[in-house]
Amino acid sequence: MRSDQAPAGRPVGRGAKVRAAVHAAALAELVDVGYAALTIENVAQRAGVHKTTVYRRWKDRESLLTDALAEHMALDVPVPDTGAIEGDLRALAHSLVRAYTSPTGQALLAAMFTGAAHLPEIAAARRHVFDDRLVRAAPVVTRAVERGELPAGTDAAELLKTLAAPIYLRLLMTGDPVDGTTADRAALVTLAAARAGALKAP
Repeated sequence: MRSDQAPAGRPVGRGAKVRAAVHAAALAELVDVGYAALTIENVAQRAGVHKTTVYRRWKDRESLLTDALAEHMALDVPVPDTGAIEGDLRALAHSLVRAYTSPTGQALLAAMFTGAAHLPEIAAARRHVFDDRLVRAAPVVTRAVERGELPAGTDAAELLKTLAAPIYLRLLMTGDPVDGTTADRAALVTLAAARAGALKAP
């Protein structure tokens, strides 16, 4: 048995504790064995719960991973409120870099963009995760418009996609280093484009 796997039969609390334990186990399995070999049975064993407990909450591994991925990104890339749009964008970009250069982040990218990524259920999970991130982070842009830092009509989704684009380009395409400099540059370029009115809703 793996060192981080729960002993068989060890009880886990109900509700939020069960959800957190199963989420953590699902992501740990994803890192250890990859999407193709991930099973509900192994996730349940690692979480210290019976597999029927998992199936009561998630119908299959795809719905479990979708939920776990969205929650993981919400925690790993929190929505900042520094009081200024430049600080918020820098914080978001740095969190994104940290999240996706970690071992767990690398495994998540592999699951969402390589290997089984062509499967409809993985494409749907990927869309859900990114849509969830856009909705959660949209207040950063709303607050900036209200403070007069960005033009009225700035499209929050387009701004956030512009911020993430150079980071994902390096992670998924070019293999160039992804670090704090990458994050800072992404924030500054995005801010300049938004202030110039290039990211307004059509």
